[in-house]
Amino acid sequence: MSEGIRRQLLSIGASLIIVVISIVLYALGIIGLIMILPMILAMSGVWLMVLAGIKTSNPEQYDRGPFSTFAWGLFLVALGGAWFLYGYGYGWLYSIALVLVVLAILAIATAMKRG
Repeated sequence: MSEGIRRQLLSIGASLIIVVISIVLYALGIIGLIMILPMILAMSGVWLMVLAGIKTSNPEQYDRGPFSTFAWGLFLVALGGAWFLYGYGYGWLYSIALVLVVLAILAIATAMKRG
């Protein structure tokens, strides 16, 4: 089995676990119904960051690079976190500030990246 297929199967399994965790958190009353989607979004971002770490050790030739995968994961975590902030009553200004701070950090990291 090739490395790409293993990563795909791993991602499918992680995605199913993320959905199950979100549903269980809702069933336990920890999060509301409207917070299931931002929870899935944020945890998927965390999974992308983990996947970037896996890709660093064994990169594919025509695959997206680890830095790009990590950046998308961080952006998804920021979007999920912003949705959480807005959903729990902190206002849209804090949500926008969170997303803009993450975008600024990614821009700086990209500019400082070598190669």
